[in-house]
Amino acid sequence: MGVIAWIIFGLIAGAIAKLIMPGKDPGGFIVTIILGILGAVVGGWIGTALGFGSVSGFNFGSFVIAVIGAIVLLAIYRAVRK
Repeated sequence: MGVIAWIIFGLIAGAIAKLIMPGKDPGGFIVTIILGILGAVVGGWIGTALGFGSVSGFNFGSFVIAVIGAIVLLAIYRAVRK
């Protein structure tokens, strides 16, 4: 998947993660986007390592893994920043 696709996929994953975990974040919307992109990458890497699958394109499985990764990173970010 290309860099632009990762950014778009991460943007969507970050927005969904923010909807699932509402609240005030110390970094605002830009940090949520960055966490979404990183969550897609980290979620894909961990999913592949554990055998659950990978973020391999625009499909439902990849989207779920990316959103879970974004939620985990958002939770860690909130815990560290508080």
